[in-house]
Amino acid sequence: MDSRQRAVLLVAILASFVSFLDGSIVNVALPAITDELGGGVVTQQWTLDAYLLTLGSLILLAGAISDSFGRVRVLFVGLIGFGAASLACAIAPTAGFLIGARGVQGFAAALLVPSSLALITSTFSGVAQAKAIGRWTAWTGVSFIAGPTLGGVLVDTIGWRWIFAINVVPILVTLFFLRRVHDPARTSAPNRIDVVGAVLVALGLGGPVFALIEQGRLGWDSPAVFLPLIVGLLCFAGYLVWERRAAHPMLPLELFSVRNFAFGNIATAFIYSALSLGPLVVTLFVQQVIGLSAIQAGLISLPVALISLFVAGPIGTLAGRYGSRIFMTVGPLIATAGFLVMLTVREPFNVWLQLLPGMLLFGLGLSITVSPLTAAVLGSIEPAHSGIASAVNNAVSRVAGLIAVAFVGTIVGGQLGYDGFHRVVLVAAALMALGAVASFIGIRRAQPTALPTVESSPGTASSGTGTSSADSSAAPATGTA
Repeated sequence: MDSRQRAVLLVAILASFVSFLDGSIVNVALPAITDELGGGVVTQQWTLDAYLLTLGSLILLAGAISDSFGRVRVLFVGLIGFGAASLACAIAPTAGFLIGARGVQGFAAALLVPSSLALITSTFSGVAQAKAIGRWTAWTGVSFIAGPTLGGVLVDTIGWRWIFAINVVPILVTLFFLRRVHDPARTSAPNRIDVVGAVLVALGLGGPVFALIEQGRLGWDSPAVFLPLIVGLLCFAGYLVWERRAAHPMLPLELFSVRNFAFGNIATAFIYSALSLGPLVVTLFVQQVIGLSAIQAGLISLPVALISLFVAGPIGTLAGRYGSRIFMTVGPLIATAGFLVMLTVREPFNVWLQLLPGMLLFGLGLSITVSPLTAAVLGSIEPAHSGIASAVNNAVSRVAGLIAVAFVGTIVGGQLGYDGFHRVVLVAAALMALGAVASFIGIRRAQPTALPTVESSPGTASSGTGTSSADSSAAPATGTA
């Protein structure tokens, strides 16, 4: 790995780190936020959901912008925007101000993750690419899982506002190293932004996401829920029709004709549903039912972060050599076993014997899964489309997780207790198992596939003339997992 590649990897890790950290650190601060700013449950809900709404609805557009205008430039804008929004959250005088700033944070986060991953896939290739993705997965996984621990410490010592202000530190470090990174020279000028497609996809994702967020509070029969849902679904259907016919499509639908990309996103939907559902309910259960503190609840997730830190990198290297299929099959099955072990949770509760063994298995399975999954999905697409490919995969994971969390109340039966906890871990185990099945059936070893030449919009300028094939398993495995 040369100095440029090291700089790229460091920037990609740090840029994604702040986004994943912010997505997980806020949960433990919600009671303290409402104690000071008021608003009760509504403020708590929208402090989380304003971020998720803009992130989920704009991430595809952000990926296309990344491909069109350059990953470094988009990362710079995203980092500045995220830092400014974080400071606004830290000084928020009212709940409404905080919620608005969280929405801006979500849009900035949408610029960070696809661009950082696309920077890796356009800089590395072959085994080196899989290894780099493994390292990226390890460190961003640490930020996502360890966020509650750090958040609990900050809230209980210096106050909730510091969970936002602390974002400035990694952002400044990232901006320093970003000066050493340059995008590869473009072979063609960027095309016009697909404005119609951008509006349709934002509404198509934003409407259903808004409905899923609000249905728990307002119910499905509320016009404020079913109207955005219907309008959103119609817009998303219109988006797919538009992208197929547009002269300059934002999203080349030919991406889904690439076997690993299509099946990898199916596996992503199942695996990230379980990933969003299981750890969240574990954290809520040990606080609300068992009575542990926020710091203690965060510490329970710490072993998962440590396993990811030490395992994900080597697994990414192995996936680059032997292919992703075996890891994407075995990893979710181990995580499934971890959730099933949690069925032993009974009264009297014993965290060491009943919960920790299952968390360790879950962490091991997750660490085996995530970097090969990312490598399989993004490594199957040529670098010219890596930004939008990354955005699609991130959108699938975010929306899948949001849907799973939206049904937590239904799964637990209205009140979280031992029986409700058992139902949740059973559902999470089933989702993980389905992810293993999708991976075993669909994932093959293949080189990055060049899409049919099309005139495209943001970042979809095709550089290849080859055709994608479902029979990609026959291709020599010299490019990626």
